[in-house]
Amino acid sequence: MAGKITFELVSPERLVLSKPVDMVVMPGTEGEFGVLVGHAPILATLDPGVVAVHDGGQIVDRIFVAGGFAEVTAERCVVLAEDAVPVKNIDAAAASAALRDAEAGSDPVALKLARARVAATQRAA
Repeated sequence: MAGKITFELVSPERLVLSKPVDMVVMPGTEGEFGVLVGHAPILATLDPGVVAVHDGGQIVDRIFVAGGFAEVTAERCVVLAEDAVPVKNIDAAAASAALRDAEAGSDPVALKLARARVAATQRAA
């Protein structure tokens, strides 16, 4: 199906991204999933991970999200993220230090988030 889907990514602080794109791939709690124009309507929860924005046959944006929700219609995809930061802006050393701290602690949510952030920096390298 030809055409673009309108993609919006919103964090509590700001509108991170809003533009028409070919496809968006997201880290759903049930597994990674992609959204194209004409997609069936869904509401999905997101795990910490990377949202990959595809346009013109390539990935044009990679944004780390700390979980959230996605609302998809045939023409639009809106992600409400708990936190969102472009992968290129993540400090790999700080992410690794946060992972070491999380591994020493007892919070499984912090550990999952730290692992996902480190994985995002490793895939970007």
